[in-house]
Amino acid sequence: MSRVLLVAATTGYQVRSFQEAAQRLGVELLLATDRCHVLDDPWRDGAIPIRFYDELGAVSLIQEAAVNRPLDGITAVGDRPAIIAAAAAHALGLGGHQPDAVRASGNKLTTRHRLREHGLPVPWFLDFPVDAFLDSDLPLDVPFPCVVKPLSMAASCGVIRVDRTEDLAAAVSRVRSLLGRPKMQALRDPSSQTLLVEAFIPGREIAIEGVLTQGRLQVFAVFDKPDPLEGPFFEETIYVTPSACSLDERRCITENLQRAVEALGLNHGPIHAECRLNADGVFILEIAARPIGGLCSKTLRFYGQDTKCVTLESVLLRHAIGAPVTGYRREKQAAGVMMIPIPSNGRFRQVGGVEEAKAVKCIDEIIITAKRDQLITPPPEGDSYLGFIFARGSRADEVVEALRTAHDRLRIEIAPAVRFL
Repeated sequence: MSRVLLVAATTGYQVRSFQEAAQRLGVELLLATDRCHVLDDPWRDGAIPIRFYDELGAVSLIQEAAVNRPLDGITAVGDRPAIIAAAAAHALGLGGHQPDAVRASGNKLTTRHRLREHGLPVPWFLDFPVDAFLDSDLPLDVPFPCVVKPLSMAASCGVIRVDRTEDLAAAVSRVRSLLGRPKMQALRDPSSQTLLVEAFIPGREIAIEGVLTQGRLQVFAVFDKPDPLEGPFFEETIYVTPSACSLDERRCITENLQRAVEALGLNHGPIHAECRLNADGVFILEIAARPIGGLCSKTLRFYGQDTKCVTLESVLLRHAIGAPVTGYRREKQAAGVMMIPIPSNGRFRQVGGVEEAKAVKCIDEIIITAKRDQLITPPPEGDSYLGFIFARGSRADEVVEALRTAHDRLRIEIAPAVRFL
């Protein structure tokens, strides 16, 4: 039996999906999760306890575990876990992205430099220290509109559009406050000491899911994001595939993405990319060296030569152990997901109308992931969603309409957060 290590956060949504896929494939799945090493297996899952901020220590623990439980492959869920997975795979001589390439792809500033050096279109950009003195050190002569963002956060967390000089300092202050929170400081990420300012890129935004095999890109799906992401914040809501992109646009996207992964040095493993399309071409916003996050992977179903329907996690586990995956193609049905947005700050109470929403034609499933009394916050400070709505249909526009209708039927109850003076 093959054994694959999955590096993931303890509470990651996709861990269960990988576990189910591994069971169906007959693959043993070993976990390495960010948890306290003192407690004796509190989740009873036999996971290797690591700390994401301690890369060397994490790799050492994985190497020790692999002595008694040899690994055939390593994969990851999440940006920080992807770095650990790449470093561990490199240390054990297993297939995977090169560690330096994963670090580069996880840093927006490094990504911009690499793409520009390789002749790919990038917006103008500049960086400055997060503790810059707001009255004198900020680049107040930048063109507008621009976007302020941290270097390594995902889910549009901390990303703010600025249209006027007088608003730049406020945006920087807001992102700086976010990075100064205990939750962020606990990550011990050196990149949190720097902010990026770059041009706002107009146009349609799309996402690409794929895998690299010895440097060759295989695109699994191209997702449209039908809701305009114009700012001032960039909360993503709907992903739908197949995309409405033309064949020429798809070809350009694939060619630019292939060049971009080569520029970053990514060559073997899953990728999730975000880009914008406009009259000037394809702008790669970022490429993550891991699969699509959260439960969004549930939108993807694949068929191989054996005609069995399998999940993205199943395909990625096969890839991790060196099995060929070129024969897998996404199902012909259109599929989409809405990441249920958070309408306001406060304590989550409940979501009503779920059964009514499920009754909408084409709705496949609704999963509420927020917990009662959980403190929730929309972007740019928040980095999570209330849950997910999934739909399938014969056409992408039909799926999008179903997602919007189902969302309209939900009754989201959020109580104001109590503030103590």
